[in-house]
Amino acid sequence: MSTQSALGKLDVAVLNAEQREKLRQFKIQTRIDNEKYLMAHPEVEVVVEDFLRDVLLKRPTHIRAFAADHFTNPDLHAVINAKMETINMDS
Repeated sequence: MSTQSALGKLDVAVLNAEQREKLRQFKIQTRIDNEKYLMAHPEVEVVVEDFLRDVLLKRPTHIRAFAADHFTNPDLHAVINAKMETINMDS
């Protein structure tokens, strides 16, 4: 769900110039912070790839229940660690 569909059409014209600049700087800083986090935590990419692979292979009817089962799997940590080790060995 996009922000626009959740909140209606966003109208940044209601912001004054200073507020627009602060919003722009906030967006830039947020993107930088997110990139730093993802670079520091490569396991996030592995978790997302693993989940998407399972979804595309199994094509579950009830995606929310499937996601809940996937992310509450007690073996998930071990699976992700094994995949991370494989990636590190290939590097």
